[in-house]
Amino acid sequence: MELFLSQVFSGLATGAIYAAVALAVVMIFLAIDHFNFAQGEMAMFSTFVCWAMLDAGVPYWLAFVLTIVFAFGFGVVVERVLFRPLHAAPVLSHIIAFLGLFFILNNGAGWVWDFTIKPMASPFPEGSFGGLMSYHQVGMVGVVLLMLALLYLFFRFTSVGLAMRAAAQNPDSARLCGIPVGWMIALGWGMASAIGAVGGMLIAPVVFLEPNMMLGILLYGFAAAIVGGITNPAGAVAGGFMVGVLENLVGTYIPFVGSELKLTVALVLIIGVLMVKPSGLFGRTTVTRV
Repeated sequence: MELFLSQVFSGLATGAIYAAVALAVVMIFLAIDHFNFAQGEMAMFSTFVCWAMLDAGVPYWLAFVLTIVFAFGFGVVVERVLFRPLHAAPVLSHIIAFLGLFFILNNGAGWVWDFTIKPMASPFPEGSFGGLMSYHQVGMVGVVLLMLALLYLFFRFTSVGLAMRAAAQNPDSARLCGIPVGWMIALGWGMASAIGAVGGMLIAPVVFLEPNMMLGILLYGFAAAIVGGITNPAGAVAGGFMVGVLENLVGTYIPFVGSELKLTVALVLIIGVLMVKPSGLFGRTTVTRV
């Protein structure tokens, strides 16, 4: 039972990061109807910026906040400069642009900070909470839950948040109401980039910092978004926690899976959910009138 609880709580900690990445993926998808394959690399690049500030002697939480600001601005610039001109382009053009951004950021980070693995500082003390979760894991869950609560309040009770929801759900009607849909989409990109940066900064002390650190995490984020529902941000968050727990339990209790094949669990989840319920567990089926 102690092993089971340890794996569940550890899965919730990593699931919090998957939930953050899944939420960032869903926000972009709701805005432009495409997956952002460079979401993980944007988070990785922002995490390197945080590391550079820490290496220069900036206090952790100040560097954390400054990185969020940088990531937000970075996301807005990427949308305005790269994807705004592609708004009416074919789907393949978007995919090529995403892949191009992926390799630019991956190789750019390696060129600036080199490809060697770097340790990332944790703001939380060493030790464990009740022998089940380390203090860093507890902090990961706490920071992500706080971020999710702030996002809920923002989208539920602020005029900008409501305008962003309207622009994502029905752009034509939003324009008729005077909402600048283009800038709402840009703000969504900025927020998605900031959310991903939070996930990157929290997971870096666990997986260590290097340009390829977010590849597997992005795959888990995609799995979480699809399992929870790509059209449902709350469902994607729930999917993140579910994937984190399931990954740990499968790796622990199915001998041939172990740690080597845990990433395969995400792929099996994606294929299985798409076969049984393409809209996800909490997603809604979209009907298009032709």
